[in-house]
Amino acid sequence: MEHPRMNGEYWCLTILDLLGKLQAVDVDEVVSWVLHCQHDSSGFEGNIGHEPHVQYTLSAVQVWPYLTRLMFWMLTRFSYIAISCLSLLHRLDKISVEKAVNYSVTCKNHDGGFGCTPGGKSHAGQIFCCVGALAVMGSLHRIDKTFLGGGYVSSKLILETFLTKQKLNLAALMAIWYSWWVLSSLVIIDRVHWIGKEKLVKFVLDCQDIENGGISDRPDDTVDVYHTYFAVAALTFLDVMVDGWLELLSFQLHPKELLGSAYDWDKISNDYMR
Repeated sequence: MEHPRMNGEYWCLTILDLLGKLQAVDVDEVVSWVLHCQHDSSGFEGNIGHEPHVQYTLSAVQVWPYLTRLMFWMLTRFSYIAISCLSLLHRLDKISVEKAVNYSVTCKNHDGGFGCTPGGKSHAGQIFCCVGALAVMGSLHRIDKTFLGGGYVSSKLILETFLTKQKLNLAALMAIWYSWWVLSSLVIIDRVHWIGKEKLVKFVLDCQDIENGGISDRPDDTVDVYHTYFAVAALTFLDVMVDGWLELLSFQLHPKELLGSAYDWDKISNDYMR
């Protein structure tokens, strides 16, 4: 039987964090090991196969904040959330923006899209997170906007062709929130004019509950505030502006008027035009 090492894991992670070397940790390996040390009683063992003990349980709990911090930055979705929060609080200077930018760029794939981690499968949600984060950090020039936009459009055409051959309906696979991820990313990289806005507007409006209000994820489904939020946000980019509506900021999901002082608008506008 191997010696107890849960305490040692906590001590080592603390040392690495104090030395600024926490990134050297293999997160997947440590997380897997810690979870395998959890006993059926919910307590933690000193090592796999040992008896659970309150001392090792404390160390296991102390280990998690370090691992959570590492996993937080590893997933582009959480990176975007953190960067967005810091920008709203005018605290981007508290992190290494250069490292955050470089990490987002490393998640780019050969198809121009982005995954949740380097090498991860491209997904519209992750593309929004990476492109949105780069926009907030004034680094849109680090991506090829035409290549990314072209990948979106060509993927849609390939999917439509396949579904037509299989006698399936593209609308059946569409959902309001997914439409939003794609649309907002195209707006950020200034390529929204490449898609047929009329069809997307019709799809969004078909998801309305005409009698009671609200918008659902698909036509005839139950409405909720989540999908109503994304639908109304999408409509602001589809030339369906109604008198009194405010202009929305694509990468922050807030009206520009509300966040007017939170960003260097000249820098962001220059990035849009590159």
